[in-house]
Amino acid sequence: MLEDKVLIWKFKRGSSDALCKIYQKYKRYLLTLVASLVNDFNTAEDVVHDFFVSFAQSSEKLKLQGSLKSYLAVCVVNKARDRIRNNSRRPENLEQAELLCTNEISPEFSAICNEEFQLLYSALKQIPYEQKEAIMLHIKGGIKFDDIAKMQNVSIKTVQSRYRYGLDKLKIILNGKVQK
Repeated sequence: MLEDKVLIWKFKRGSSDALCKIYQKYKRYLLTLVASLVNDFNTAEDVVHDFFVSFAQSSEKLKLQGSLKSYLAVCVVNKARDRIRNNSRRPENLEQAELLCTNEISPEFSAICNEEFQLLYSALKQIPYEQKEAIMLHIKGGIKFDDIAKMQNVSIKTVQSRYRYGLDKLKIILNGKVQK
């Protein structure tokens, strides 16, 4: 948290090095979050890069309250929503989900990770987008329900219901496909 505050302080004073460090620190997290929402790794890369271009141009206007990680998550999710709205269709494949696994792991673990990604994303495509977004923002994004409610412009109870119903549907869909 202190490191983030220092990075923001430097970034607001024009440090391109601070911007690069912010990007490197949060790139994988943001890509994973957006890819889970748009079901397409290439689109996720575009969204994250588009966000960082606009973020880089707004250093003087930046008024960050709270954590940098949450701020970045909210911003890229909003960009992802815009992209979905503008395309009026949701991409259907996540062929490159394995890219989200780290390169330092064994080939066996990588194969298992890729298979689990494919099962999860296949199941996520089968639940309503609002439920998927609530689940991914809370679990992958680490965003609290009240912040998600503000972001989605709904009540906290609605977000909690979307989250709970989405998890219940995922359990039903994945039942029997995942070894216990």
